[in-house]
Amino acid sequence: MTYYLRSPNRLSISRIQAILIKELIQMKRDRLTFAMLLMIPIMQLVLFGFVINNHPKHLPTAIYLQENTEITRSIINNMAQSDYFDIVNDVNTLNAYRGDTPLQDTRSLLQSGRVNFVLTIPSGFSKAWVRGEKPSLLLEADATDPAAAAMAVAQIKPIVDRTLADIQIGSFDYLKPKPSSITTLVHNKYNPEGISQFNIVPGLLGVILTMTMVMITSIAMTREAERGTMENLLAMPSKPLEVMIGKITPYVLMGLVQTIIILLASNMLFHLPFVGSGSTFGLGVGLFILANLAIGFTFSTIAKSQMQAMQLTFFFFLPSMLLSGFMFPFQGMPKWAQYLGEILPLTHFLRIVRGIMLKGTSLSLLSNEFLALLAILIIVGIIAMLRYRQTLD
Repeated sequence: MTYYLRSPNRLSISRIQAILIKELIQMKRDRLTFAMLLMIPIMQLVLFGFVINNHPKHLPTAIYLQENTEITRSIINNMAQSDYFDIVNDVNTLNAYRGDTPLQDTRSLLQSGRVNFVLTIPSGFSKAWVRGEKPSLLLEADATDPAAAAMAVAQIKPIVDRTLADIQIGSFDYLKPKPSSITTLVHNKYNPEGISQFNIVPGLLGVILTMTMVMITSIAMTREAERGTMENLLAMPSKPLEVMIGKITPYVLMGLVQTIIILLASNMLFHLPFVGSGSTFGLGVGLFILANLAIGFTFSTIAKSQMQAMQLTFFFFLPSMLLSGFMFPFQGMPKWAQYLGEILPLTHFLRIVRGIMLKGTSLSLLSNEFLALLAILIIVGIIAMLRYRQTLD
């Protein structure tokens, strides 16, 4: 009986306690994993709580005002006060400065993504309304993101109707028309049928490239350290930049192959249009792949194991999904979330790929997005080189 009580097969509180203490010490030493365990729930709570918004408001809107009367000014003021529209551009003002035609202005504003809507109020609108006629307004909407456009489009007619219903016409109050006295024409551009795949599938290209490029590069470098081959790599006369170029070049080719497969599949399965320039698209994809590979290379200089590299990848991937405009309308997010989203490569790539594929947007109109990707690539690349040099000591 005594031998049974002391048998190693029996559970031992002291042995459990020893292993528990060992794991706590290991957790204390692995500060990156411990920080991830604390930060990821907080990040999810903040992002999902504040950023997710299926009812976007404050969407940028341009006005092409062909007449300036009290009635038209009231319509514009009520649109701004409705919280659905932010009046950010006056097409007539842009035309005066740049010499473009109003049609060129409205097209460039929508193609570049600077505005979601353009409202055109034609000349003679006020007189026609006072005479009891049924004048028309034209609202052009960027329908590449149907979720962002649908709610605001549904609000434009009630806003205009309430505005006209509140206007008193002096002693001729009997002339005040009913809410149905105007016609609001809505032109959903670039995706008139509101097909959700046209918005999601181009975004999936960016999401897939983000996940694979960052993760593969970060794991590839940390694997070298875990297997002991990093010492051989460091013993070579190669410079850090040469190592970085040599390591990421195969993954650039892999990213291009992924892009071709996704484009072919999206065309065959969803009949996704491609109306823009292939060379501009290729330039955008190349910059985006390089930026993500540089981020993965930087993560590899921070992580001490492949597990930590995957944790850092997930920590970067989650905000990229939520803050880039892939899952939820970018303009519907809080301003602080939009500022954070602007530093993510996926945000700018989504504007590039959707603009080229669905709108046929030119390189000049997307120049800010290309410059942003280039800036991210340069900054992250410099950080990676500086941190890699520290590993050489």
